[in-house]
Amino acid sequence: MTVDEELNLLDDNMRRLKIEYDVYFGGGSKKPPADTEWRVTSLIKKFSDSGKMNFSQRFRYNSIAQKYAILSDLWRKKMKVKEEGFSRPQDVMLGIQGLRTEQQHQAEAELSGDEQPGEKAAPFSMVCSDVDADHAHVQNLYNAMVAAKKQAGESAAAASFDSFKAFVKKKTDQIRKDYGCHSVEYSVELENGQVKLKAKAKT
Repeated sequence: MTVDEELNLLDDNMRRLKIEYDVYFGGGSKKPPADTEWRVTSLIKKFSDSGKMNFSQRFRYNSIAQKYAILSDLWRKKMKVKEEGFSRPQDVMLGIQGLRTEQQHQAEAELSGDEQPGEKAAPFSMVCSDVDADHAHVQNLYNAMVAAKKQAGESAAAASFDSFKAFVKKKTDQIRKDYGCHSVEYSVELENGQVKLKAKAKT
């Protein structure tokens, strides 16, 4: 199995793990998805010190590993509430499903394809001052844009990453010049069923 094939397997198992945890915390399963989580952690550990990956593969691996770290921490917190019960009045109001963070929303948005019909993903945003230095953030913005278009039923293959990056660079330079600001905040939002990329000056 090639590195790309194993990364595809890791990505698929990561999606499955999130879905199985959602089912578990929603009461649809009596046991947490230990087997699926073992497969995910095994692959993450396997590639953690691998020198066989090229830049693109390493970037993809780091992205998946980061999503797992964010969601794993959230699952741990939910598990603690589920096992220990609600000890405070605010815990009852919060509930298992209420333990959601901005980081989780971002991770879920990047794990595109998991949303249930009719579910609206949280807007994705990032701050950029130097497009070349912030390459990883621009890549995440592009991924979020593609995922949002896919969810909204729009064509996601309209522009390549290179052309998207060139557009963001031009827009960033223009806004910084016009407003005399240090950086620009970009957000991917859904308005009237259409995906919009918004940009605003940020001091």
